[in-house]
Amino acid sequence: MNILQAALLGVVEGITEFLPISSTFHLIFTSRLFGISQNDFTKLFEVFIQSGAILSVALLYFQDVVKYRQLTKRVIVSFLPTGLVGLILYKFIKNTLFENQMLMIGIFATVGIIFILIEKLIKKEKVKLQKDRANLSYIEALLIGLVQSLAVIPGVSRAGAVMVVMIFLGYKRGEAAYYSFLLSIPTIFSASFFDLYKMSSIVLSYSDNWILLTVGFFSAFISSYFVVKWFIDFLKKNSLVGFGYYRLVVGIILWIALVA
Repeated sequence: MNILQAALLGVVEGITEFLPISSTFHLIFTSRLFGISQNDFTKLFEVFIQSGAILSVALLYFQDVVKYRQLTKRVIVSFLPTGLVGLILYKFIKNTLFENQMLMIGIFATVGIIFILIEKLIKKEKVKLQKDRANLSYIEALLIGLVQSLAVIPGVSRAGAVMVVMIFLGYKRGEAAYYSFLLSIPTIFSASFFDLYKMSSIVLSYSDNWILLTVGFFSAFISSYFVVKWFIDFLKKNSLVGFGYYRLVVGIILWIALVA
């Protein structure tokens, strides 16, 4: 990996982290498109630069975190299941899930189908989006956290998982996106720095690694800042259908490429 590739991967992370299309999935396959071999450092890089994207959210919503303490408590409840799953299954996630390309592609496309189906239910008024974040209970917060824990599988999308369960619970799309932003702060920061701790020997072994991590971090920070500001406004006027079809098309193309 060189500095230009690190910067481009940071941009990919910043754009995809808060969209329901799985940033991890895009980072893994973009790395392969660049010819970057998957090893312990690239796995660390792919997780660590997510903290750059999360820093943009932390800065944008810092006042909300301080002001709305009841909501912050619910965010903590939602974070706990994901934190436990990540801690317990750390080696399995890194050594198995990150290596299974067909599983990732299958999951990526399947979640796209779920997006399309849930939007059809909304259109038929079988799911009504009436709630806002003030209605969120602790039980719902826990349920959201349990569903988010599925996002340890590359291709699911942490933001997508949170949004789907909240939409099923009747929350407006913009409210679901907003909550997924807040929940990303403890989720991704903890994952990033836990990875840094577990792989500290790898980083210290190569002095250039700190440069690559820094470049990826800041390019992710800058690109995600603009995506976050745009996404909630987008969801107030649009649905998840476009993301669903995007997942299907990309999944089919990658599946054909792998089979071929």
